[in-house]
Amino acid sequence: MATGTEPQRSSGGVRSGTRAAIAAPHLRTDRWWLAPAVTAAGLFAFVVYSTWRAFAGAYYYAAPYVSPFYSPCLAENCRTMHAGPNADVFGSWWGISPAIIILVFPLGFRLTCYYYRKAYYRAFWASPPACAVAEPHATYTGETRFPLILQNVHRYFFYFAILVAGVLTYDTVLAFRDTHYRWGHMGLGTLVFLVNIVLIWAYTLSCHSCRHIVGGKLRHFSRHPVRYRAWQFVGRLNARHMQLAWASLLSVAFADFYVYLVASGVFADPRFF
Repeated sequence: MATGTEPQRSSGGVRSGTRAAIAAPHLRTDRWWLAPAVTAAGLFAFVVYSTWRAFAGAYYYAAPYVSPFYSPCLAENCRTMHAGPNADVFGSWWGISPAIIILVFPLGFRLTCYYYRKAYYRAFWASPPACAVAEPHATYTGETRFPLILQNVHRYFFYFAILVAGVLTYDTVLAFRDTHYRWGHMGLGTLVFLVNIVLIWAYTLSCHSCRHIVGGKLRHFSRHPVRYRAWQFVGRLNARHMQLAWASLLSVAFADFYVYLVASGVFADPRFF
């Protein structure tokens, strides 16, 4: 029975007639906005930095280190890297930074990642901004329409991410050389590259798609002991997917920045042996 005290409802979204008649936009009393604000600031800072470095087209190689943003270098205008990841796939017609060619793959992998979806859906699109906080959109179609339906290609970007991680592993091996390409040496940059590649592999293998590929659709784990152990290992990594996503994002940016500092002559790479 209507009493005349019901709150006014709009025609769509969380204020539709099928939702609970709560006048307040939310009932949370904590600082729920802090997490999405920090996430937005962190992701925005990385986007600004990576865009600057990707279009710079300079200071990405200081023997024996190559920036992860520029590896593998697939354009003719790449700097020559001794035994490095050079492959002149794109000829002289490619005039802009060579990083633009390769960055689309790790960027696509992260953009379609299940954790990053949650992060930027909340931080940038407020869909929703936080748990138990109403989103401002009148309608919600999820990932059933363009452009968000493209999120479903995450598994295919995972395959490319494996290849990129393999190239970065090769770069890390090459980092055990000195500036004259002699083997058996280690500098501070080598340590930076080692930390970065461990985090890159941990983040890549903790992917939900990897977990499904390894152990998905198995009806009897006992009949597939190897895949079951692999599934357990990936599952343990998957529980830390968010932390690994941020750690690897910071490490890859720092590895690039370190190469930039050395290549631009800000300081010389300290050598341990």
